Amino acid sequence: MSVERQDVKFGIFGKILATMLIVAAIPLGIVWYLDYTRIRGGLEQNVEQKLDNTSLLLANEVDQWVRMNQKVLQQNAALEDISSMQAERQKPVLQTILNEYDSTYLVFTTDRQGMNVGRSDDAAPKNYSDRAYVKAVAGGSPLAKQVLVGKTSGKPAMILAAPIRDPDQASKSIKGVIAMAMHIRKLSERITDTKIGRTGFAFILDETGKVIAHQQAGSAPTTTDFSQHAAFVQRPKVGSVLLSYTDNQKKVVATVRRTESGWYVVAQQDYDEAYARLREAELIGVTVLLLTLIVVSVVAYVLSRGLSRPIRNLTRIANELSRGGTPGSIEEVTRSDEIGQLAAAIDRMAASIRLAIERLRKQPREHA
Repeated sequence: MSVERQDVKFGIFGKILATMLIVAAIPLGIVWYLDYTRIRGGLEQNVEQKLDNTSLLLANEVDQWVRMNQKVLQQNAALEDISSMQAERQKPVLQTILNEYDSTYLVFTTDRQGMNVGRSDDAAPKNYSDRAYVKAVAGGSPLAKQVLVGKTSGKPAMILAAPIRDPDQASKSIKGVIAMAMHIRKLSERITDTKIGRTGFAFILDETGKVIAHQQAGSAPTTTDFSQHAAFVQRPKVGSVLLSYTDNQKKVVATVRRTESGWYVVAQQDYDEAYARLREAELIGVTVLLLTLIVVSVVAYVLSRGLSRPIRNLTRIANELSRGGTPGSIEEVTRSDEIGQLAAAIDRMAASIRLAIERLRKQPREHA
């Protein structure tokens, strides 16, 4: 019975090559992934830290500015001339405050109902009873802030107000309100004049979501309502939060920080610019991985051929012997490994077969 030769579908060369690639690629992939994760985490942390540091710096400046002006108002509100609630006595003090602070264009007082008492200018008294800051201070707030269009300037303004208390009463009841009106343009220059890369900028929102200061005045005029802006909608109750959202049809990353005074400082940058280094790292990492895999594949291919070639040669010799052939010398017998031992065994078997054939040839033929 003849035994048909079976075709090898996945030979030893393929098996050796696949084994070497798997053994090399898996640890390489794991090391690459761990290294990439570490680098990615570091770059993401750098982006977050840069934005967070910017927002923290601006928030500190905002709080310092508010505390300074609050102190000015409180100190002057305690003066006899101011607490007298007499316009002629208040005016010199109000003018002094005006002259000391460049960003201030008006300092004034009102009674508890919001009727104007004293002013730093010569304009006629006005009714401020509709202003939220007057209502807040009259209601007991130690400091009130509001962004609005000034009654005097007709332009966007920032108002800070503090209570005027009765010095003669133990309860220190509120007699009126002292307020400072400031140009937001100057406040913006002082607080938000910072750059974050090519596309990054900062802006400040008040408690209601109105813009107090914005570096891109053209895209966000002062007093613009940002109450539906993603930065305000997702604002933190305390501290800061890192956000990603779409602004002007561009994806941006931003840090929103709540100040001590209750305002919100937003430092944002285009996502593509902020994470440019991360994409570069990803590209370099993938390129290095692919090049390494190519090198490993070439080395594995060469080694696999080196290991499979002698086995294929020995298989060919064994097939010749099984067909009665007489193969020549076997090169692999010079090897000192298991393949060399196998080659030596096949060589001995070939010699035994040749010897047996010679013996059979020398025997006399039997005749019928």
